Amino acid sequence: MSRRKARNRPQPPVLATSPCPCGRQQTYAQCCGAFHSGSAAAPTAERLMRSRYSAFVALDGAYLLRTWHSTTRPRTLDFDPDIRWTGLEILSTTGGSAFHQDGTVEFRAHYELHGEAGSQHELSRFVRQDGAWVYVDAVE
Repeated sequence: MSRRKARNRPQPPVLATSPCPCGRQQTYAQCCGAFHSGSAAAPTAERLMRSRYSAFVALDGAYLLRTWHSTTRPRTLDFDPDIRWTGLEILSTTGGSAFHQDGTVEFRAHYELHGEAGSQHELSRFVRQDGAWVYVDAVE
């Protein structure tokens, strides 16, 4: 019997009327889509984290680069076409509100790769740069 490499279902397109990939109970247009389009800015580090997850789902590299701290931002991004993002859990936050200059967000992002479920767990650091929240890096 031959063994075939399991293929992922393609990531469904993120439409304005789709449920927001970040898990909040709003449409994409009402939630992260407003941040991606530039019509609003993420008010907290957690909302920026959620919008960055949604940008991975929507393959919005420009938004990801725009919301990355200037000292840690890569020159380019490559999306893995075999990853299908399936959900986001926010595990904890520190700081990161309108009254803070920095904060952390611990999250678990779930995905499917070659038919197998997986997750990425990270504690991310965020700071304000020019008044806007930006992603700095993962805490070791």
